[in-house]
Amino acid sequence: AAPEAGGEAAAPAAEVMDFVTWYQYDENNEDPASDERVGNQYLRDTIPVFNEAFAGKWNWVNQYKAFDKISTELIAAVQAGGDVPDLADMGSSSIIELYNNGAVQDLSEWASAQPWYADMDPAAISACTGPDGGLYCIPAAERPHLVYVWKDRFPNGYPTTPEEFMSEAERLKAEGLYAITFFGSTDFNGNGFPRAVWTTISSFGGKVDDGQGNLTLNTPENVAAIQFLRDIVQAGYVPEIAFAGGFQEENAFKDASAGSFPTGLFGYRYVNPLTAPNGTQYSKGNEEDMLDAIAAGDVVLAPFIAAEGQKPGCDIASPGFVIPVGAKNPEAAQDYINWIMSDPAQNADYVLRPGAGFPVLNSVRASEQFQTPFYKQAGEALAKSECHPWQGSLTRPTEASTLGMGAVYKLIKEDPTADIATELQKAQDEYNAAN
Repeated sequence: AAPEAGGEAAAPAAEVMDFVTWYQYDENNEDPASDERVGNQYLRDTIPVFNEAFAGKWNWVNQYKAFDKISTELIAAVQAGGDVPDLADMGSSSIIELYNNGAVQDLSEWASAQPWYADMDPAAISACTGPDGGLYCIPAAERPHLVYVWKDRFPNGYPTTPEEFMSEAERLKAEGLYAITFFGSTDFNGNGFPRAVWTTISSFGGKVDDGQGNLTLNTPENVAAIQFLRDIVQAGYVPEIAFAGGFQEENAFKDASAGSFPTGLFGYRYVNPLTAPNGTQYSKGNEEDMLDAIAAGDVVLAPFIAAEGQKPGCDIASPGFVIPVGAKNPEAAQDYINWIMSDPAQNADYVLRPGAGFPVLNSVRASEQFQTPFYKQAGEALAKSECHPWQGSLTRPTEASTLGMGAVYKLIKEDPTADIATELQKAQDEYNAAN
């Protein structure tokens, strides 16, 4: 109808736009046994809340992507000029690969202007920083590595030096037990390298890059670290299943045949069910098993051992958000990120569920949710450690981890008489030849 005389036509209602995300979680998967059930439920709970908060503006539409394919699919979509999401939940472990392929936007200028930026842990920011100094993801949680320990296997506390570890390991061996299990296979592009191998290397004062993008495996510190790993494997302190692949190394901790397990903070999600040394069964079959075991005092969290003069080392990764190049509605992604980072309740919920780590916002760390035995012990262990992103300045981390883990696997498992420095140098030279 025409407006009345002297009146004005009503402005057309703004069209609600879809806000498209890629998560490794699927709100349509209601399987209670799914490894990703926590993240799946988070999306089921949170999508309606977001849509209500931004009613009339954004409609959140999630597209599930498998965790091991999400980065390659995003790169392919960007390079093909195809449909890309407005935001992807990926975080720091994929940043260099995404940066190298021009797939994600530099968020430095925008993020530094937000009120929550100054409250963030600098270590988390560094994990999302690209080789050019740009910020290519917004870290919404951080996942450092530490050691899960069966308390009864180490009644005097977890060892702090290699010498103490050897003594305790020999005692446990005499009891028919193993001191430690770890990701010792070459699975998943050498994914074991950023785990126990890097934890050991960094705890011996080593590094794997020179700050200029070159791989530096053959150093005295790294040789000493690999010698330690070789020694504990050859002495029978590590179960054979540590090298079986498919995350089977976890089984030796689940049944308490191995007394300790260095892994990411979020490992509690997947290491279940559990049988404690005292026979207590933690058998809900979900993340509550580990949390219950910690609350009961059967499992404790500890820093890794460290060579003389060194602090325990570890990797740190930050799950969070990227905005792809070519996103149709980057403003929606910015609204979403601000919503997560500015609301303490939403931020804590993200950290506790899909984030599966520590808060990156210092103010949120004081929240009641993070005063549990799990978070308190983790905080104490991390305060004694120095965690850094393992790859440093390396711009081809997948290639580096594949070569590094291949060399380490050969040295500690396939050919324990091979010269450590020689094998590390071979892997180092192969990587650097392409620089």
